[in-house]
Amino acid sequence: MANVVMYSSTPCPFCSQAKALLNAREIAFEEINLGMDADGRAALLEKTGMMTFPQIFIDDDLVGGFQELMAADQSGKLAELLNEA
Repeated sequence: MANVVMYSSTPCPFCSQAKALLNAREIAFEEINLGMDADGRAALLEKTGMMTFPQIFIDDDLVGGFQELMAADQSGKLAELLNEA
């Protein structure tokens, strides 16, 4: 099974939408909230080059944020990524 990790912050409406989509598809995920973790934010920025939330990974591969997650879901790519794991 794929390891899905979502880096989030609060408040974050896109994070809430991403969680709702993952939950609706019954995809287990780990949420790491970096809202109060400046060092964690800096490390994530260094890893991805992005400062926005959420940032969603499947097996250490960056899917992107909510818009990318939704597009992957609608195109069938999300299911492919989960099945490749």
